[in-house]
Amino acid sequence: MTEPSQPRQPSQPARIYRAPREWTRLHPVSPLLGGWAVFGVVGTIALYNVAPDWAGAEEDLVEAAHWLWGSLLWVILAAVVIVGMAIGIGYLQWRVDEYRLSDEAIEQRKGVLFKQHKQARLDRVQAVDVVQPLLARIFGFAVLKVEVAGGENSGIALEYLRLGDAEAMRNELLALAAGVKRAKAEGRDASVSAVVEADAVAGSPQPAPVGGEGEEPADASAASLRDVTGGRRSLGGPGAATETAAAPEREVYTVPIGRLLQSIVLSWPFLWICTLPLWVGLVVWIFPIDVNEILAVAGASLFTVVPAVLGLLGYFWSQLSGGFGFTAAISEDGIRLRHGLTETRRQTVPPGRVQAVQFQQSLLWRKKDWWRVTINVAGYQDDQAAVSTLLPVGTRQDALTALWLVLPDLGDPDAAGTVSLALSGTGDEGGFTPVTRRARLFDPWQWRHRGVRATDRALMIRRGWLVRDMFVVPHERTQSLGLTQGPLQRWRGVATFTVHSTNGPVSPVAEHLDVADAWALLDAQAQRAAEGRRRQTPEQWMTAVGIREDGA
Repeated sequence: MTEPSQPRQPSQPARIYRAPREWTRLHPVSPLLGGWAVFGVVGTIALYNVAPDWAGAEEDLVEAAHWLWGSLLWVILAAVVIVGMAIGIGYLQWRVDEYRLSDEAIEQRKGVLFKQHKQARLDRVQAVDVVQPLLARIFGFAVLKVEVAGGENSGIALEYLRLGDAEAMRNELLALAAGVKRAKAEGRDASVSAVVEADAVAGSPQPAPVGGEGEEPADASAASLRDVTGGRRSLGGPGAATETAAAPEREVYTVPIGRLLQSIVLSWPFLWICTLPLWVGLVVWIFPIDVNEILAVAGASLFTVVPAVLGLLGYFWSQLSGGFGFTAAISEDGIRLRHGLTETRRQTVPPGRVQAVQFQQSLLWRKKDWWRVTINVAGYQDDQAAVSTLLPVGTRQDALTALWLVLPDLGDPDAAGTVSLALSGTGDEGGFTPVTRRARLFDPWQWRHRGVRATDRALMIRRGWLVRDMFVVPHERTQSLGLTQGPLQRWRGVATFTVHSTNGPVSPVAEHLDVADAWALLDAQAQRAAEGRRRQTPEQWMTAVGIREDGA
């Protein structure tokens, strides 16, 4: 008689990554992952060695490169010395570079000649990113970047950790910063498992973006909550997981690769490159220029032209790499953005850190009604270019959803209609205060497209004819206000109103308003900003996006 089969027990992960509570060094391979300078030196020598005479390279550099390349022994010796020095210096830096996590702060101490001891308090954490450059990504390593409120170089960068160690540190750091453990100690159930269970039982749909009626962004159901497996997040390897689970997330939107490529093709730089032969041919046809002379000049300045070409190609590559696989999601600890081709970035921005939002649409995107959404994020003092994109390219509905991510309640009963009119309206459409007709002297082409409007929760500024721009600044994120007036503006009775934000690509400015309207807006916005700061909390953001019920 056969015995009844026993139920199979779920296999436990063979390795659990944990955030260290004692002083711990970075991974020993960290010095090698940062040694790209050696390859740059060797590549430069090789380039100058094979460069032809007509390339325009400096004669002294070419002779030195030929001499180095002609003596293989010297090349090998120089390479050994350079690599040895790089490894030796890197080893010394690795020996003194340590970090640890406590219940109050994350600390780092480093420095050989000049000692540094950084301490980032958890209540000052602005964002936590896991970044994988190409070489580190190949071998399974990552950089953990912690941005805090403060001046330049106030953040902490741990270069490099195993991907599992970086994920474990990120999960634990965000959990502590979000107050999950503090809520448990106070008897409130704010655990990740409770959030997942509440979503599964209630089946709560995701709120409609910025006031839309009944429309849900993609994957709004509880089934889209992911990154949680048995209470721990799997890292893809066999049996590897983190001790602290990543907060469950709900995917909101993604950027298809086809749309991203089309947006790059429908950009002004790409258009100029495609029409460059036409312009050159037109110049040759109009002016008596010999084609051979043009080729001779181009060849003589090769080392001047190549950097310019590489810079132009670098622009297209940055657009492709930065938008590749772009995904936005919401979780208990904030907004999560994932993107990157060669260098991948997983960015987590806690609620309330987005200071200003900008919608932008070029003339070439207008037929498809595509928009780009960029943001100013508090705390990113030195890396705004890598984290300022909330939506590289998307439909109008995607753009509205992106705004809903950072400002779920716009303070308008018909928020979706208001924002749509703000994006493409003119004059006083949508309740905007337009600029005066006296502004035609300064802005003859787009003065009808300028205007401002304030809702209960945010200030909106629109402008643009060939390139449409619309700015949204939550009242509570207003840093300061300004009113300027040049001599010609004073003569015409107009003024420029400015909302000062944190460092970033978004600069909200309303130009050429009537002086009376500008002064009234200045006084009213100052009062709205003060009131907004008194009532806004991160917990209100969680409730608005459907993550946590009131009182949970």
